[in-house]
Amino acid sequence: MSDYLVKALGYGGQIRAEAIRSTEMVSEAQRRQTSWPTVSAALGRTMTAATMMGVQLKGDGRLTVTVEGGGPVGAIIVDSNSKGETRGYVTNPHVHFELNKHGKLDVARVVGTDGYLSVVKDLGLKDTFTGRVPIVSGEIGEDFTYYFASSEQIPSAVGVGVLVNPDNSIKAAGGFLIQVLPGAEDHVIQQLETRLKEIPAISKLIDQGLTPEEILETIFGKEDVKILETMPVTFKCQCSREKLENALIGLGKEEIQSMIEEDHGAEATCHFCNEVYRFSEEDLRELIKD
Repeated sequence: MSDYLVKALGYGGQIRAEAIRSTEMVSEAQRRQTSWPTVSAALGRTMTAATMMGVQLKGDGRLTVTVEGGGPVGAIIVDSNSKGETRGYVTNPHVHFELNKHGKLDVARVVGTDGYLSVVKDLGLKDTFTGRVPIVSGEIGEDFTYYFASSEQIPSAVGVGVLVNPDNSIKAAGGFLIQVLPGAEDHVIQQLETRLKEIPAISKLIDQGLTPEEILETIFGKEDVKILETMPVTFKCQCSREKLENALIGLGKEEIQSMIEEDHGAEATCHFCNEVYRFSEEDLRELIKD
């Protein structure tokens, strides 16, 4: 099954909802980052949440999420856009701990709880929107929930989960984003809060193989959810040789000439996908001409 996301309304249009299957997306990120299980869970949760945020943007809008909690993983950086294309990387992919007291991957320990979650949205205008909130748990889902309530003033619930196989590969990943729309009635909000407390943890729903539609049906009930749109989501890096050529040109002729004389070429690796781009002396001489 390919990854995809569904957009929906719940309780007669008073609640906005999304649910996502992000297994292949997170698997690709894990493969490229060679991340260990606890880091994979942290990165995968962040990518899953960022994707659900990104698809809310219009046109060519995109956003960058940075999670820096002071933990040994360092920074988690994720880019996503309105088309459901997402990429992500971590500073230190090779960190792992024993399971926590609940028998789960200790994501909070690897992320840390002394730092910030920030979101920068590029809406295709001259200015960008930036929101920044303290890390409240390091579990990622709760941190995004707090971000929406504090930075965007939208009462929300974010559930994200990643299951990792013994060989470090990704077994399953997914999540949901529930948001209260303006004018929602108090009894509807109370009903939603009750349902969110009653349903199993998102990791259990994912482990059971529930589709995004079934996740939302579990939350709202089949009769109280209306699917509006289904769209594919995927890991996609925005790097290219052309972009790196432009970056090298931006360094100036003297710097490029220095690379030719001292290093006899240049090499650059993309943080997100680990793609290696090599430039020979002749390549660099052509860039000087440009």
